[in-house]
Amino acid sequence: MARKKAPRRFGYVRKMPSGRYSASYLDPDNRRRFAPDTFSSKPEAVDWLTVQESLIVRREWTDPDRGKVPFGPYATTWIAERPGLRPRTVYLYRWTLAKHLAPSFGRVFLSEIDPAMVRRWRLRLLEEGVSSSMVAKAYRLLRAILNTAVDHDELIRRNPCRIQGAGSETPDERPVLTVAEVMELAERVPDRFRAMILVATFGTLRYGRPADCNVQTWISKREQYLCGAASLRFAGLASCLVRRSLGRVCGRYPFPGLWSTN
Repeated sequence: MARKKAPRRFGYVRKMPSGRYSASYLDPDNRRRFAPDTFSSKPEAVDWLTVQESLIVRREWTDPDRGKVPFGPYATTWIAERPGLRPRTVYLYRWTLAKHLAPSFGRVFLSEIDPAMVRRWRLRLLEEGVSSSMVAKAYRLLRAILNTAVDHDELIRRNPCRIQGAGSETPDERPVLTVAEVMELAERVPDRFRAMILVATFGTLRYGRPADCNVQTWISKREQYLCGAASLRFAGLASCLVRRSLGRVCGRYPFPGLWSTN
């Protein structure tokens, strides 16, 4: 008498009329879940069931339907709900999302984004001429959004952003002038630009701030120089250099008692 085959301990495998195999199992909520694709052989179907059983045992299983959330709306909500972001950062996040993420992932479900898709997206940006620095920023934003989907919302089981070093920026180091070179430059330019060079260098300012400075703008005591709505403080060497430069331009110190601390 033929020995009766014991039923499977977990899941169910069925051979279809096409010759392929389908697999299904009962999830922790006792709902039947089917594999997203059929398999060419029974061992492949059994292997898939083994993985699902392992996830349930380790409490790492997630409902595949939870990940059926379009990336675009989820990312927009993620930016809006992010605490403590400055307005400039919010603007940059929204711009990066619209420019580099939404065209590729906007309508894709979170559960459908896989490592291969992320790799192709990153390579395409680089091939289109997007700078490596901008690609790294976009990758970091994508990774941060999907991290929330994994760790906090539990919509997907694992983050598909796994490219080592893809979020790191390695811009070329900017050349820096020595103090002697700055002084030489200040001597070579017309008098009206000398103070701006010294202020920008020793006050560590961006171009826009010293460019807005006006000699006619009043300067209060304690070395506070008001440029429109902005106030800049100079100390030590910067104070002496600016004072000397203004004296050369105007022929005398234009603001008596400017550097007094009384």
